[in-house]
Amino acid sequence: MPAILFVCTGNQCRSPIAEALLRQRVETFPNQATWRIESAGTWAYAGKPAHPRMCLVALESGVDLSAHRARRIEAVAGLADFDLILTMERGQVEALQAEFPSIRQRIHLLSAMAGTPYDISDPIGGSLNEFRYTWREIDCLIQTGLPRMLELIALHPRPEPLRS
Repeated sequence: MPAILFVCTGNQCRSPIAEALLRQRVETFPNQATWRIESAGTWAYAGKPAHPRMCLVALESGVDLSAHRARRIEAVAGLADFDLILTMERGQVEALQAEFPSIRQRIHLLSAMAGTPYDISDPIGGSLNEFRYTWREIDCLIQTGLPRMLELIALHPRPEPLRS
């Protein structure tokens, strides 16, 4: 069961759309029902909905984020069970690798999956067009980076849990 966690700061814009966009991409996979795709934030206020502008941009692309509720990474059950933890900023990679050293090799920048690593800007406080830009940017990174994600998952398989 492939498992990917997307992480941003508040879990209201970037990581929820990365989660939604990857879910769309794997819908055509034969094993799509076995995928675990989630998101969290390093400084999220638990229970807050996705940002209204991001919800609007998502709806423009046929994605409904209305059920999304923010959560902090510390609230993620089974963090060590994720094959990949993909962040939006270098500082998030560094902080998570320091906080969770046993899984540091599975923590990467989302942009690095598509080639050149760089920070993905947070659109909070920006115009609707900035939210649209972030949507398109993350959509492109998911599309371009998916082969690398699959490669990393295959290179570092997690042991299967014992069944009784």
